[in-house]
Amino acid sequence: MSSTLARLVTEGGDTSFWVEVGHTMQGWVIGIGLAFAVAVPLGIAIGSAWWIFRALRPIIEFLRPVPSVALIPLAVLIYGSGLETKVFLVTYAAVWPLLLQLLYGVRSIDPIALDTARSFRVSRWNRLTRIVLPSIVPYLATGLRISSSVALVLAVTAELVVGAPGIGRTITAAQAGGNVELMYALIIATGLLGWGLNIVFRQAERRLLHWHPSQRMLAASR
Repeated sequence: MSSTLARLVTEGGDTSFWVEVGHTMQGWVIGIGLAFAVAVPLGIAIGSAWWIFRALRPIIEFLRPVPSVALIPLAVLIYGSGLETKVFLVTYAAVWPLLLQLLYGVRSIDPIALDTARSFRVSRWNRLTRIVLPSIVPYLATGLRISSSVALVLAVTAELVVGAPGIGRTITAAQAGGNVELMYALIIATGLLGWGLNIVFRQAERRLLHWHPSQRMLAASR
């Protein structure tokens, strides 16, 4: 363990290590961005209409359990073994936690608030920006935090299996070369990266939702 930690410190001062981290984070950022762009409008549209929710729920429940790893052969066949495959897998995996959280958020909006807005002839845009979006922000924050962890797992998995540039490919190369210290150092680095992303999202959630009762209770307990 001491040798592994020493190698981790050494890798932290190596430019090539941060280049590989950058490759991993590139796929993560693009995948999260695409998942956000897909899940948010879909979640609001599907959750706002009961008949659409009932019609599409079987399809969602069918696609959601399909593991992204099972789509690797299809992704490689279509996109090859580069960044595109990694982004596809990350996006597919990250969409579902975010979409489901948004569906729950939209369905949990107080119907009295929406009916009151309609009775006062509030436009759809104002209902969306003043009632729907503020109500689903806590669910959106939770979905993003969960999706960020899932996205990192799939980004590294794509690098391990497909050979896309990033930490995962470096771990595979270290294993193939018998460099055990480097292999475990990179695994620890991946865990630290995921831990850091979780902290960032939690801090952003606390700042963004400082008005929410859950955050006020958390602050009071401290």
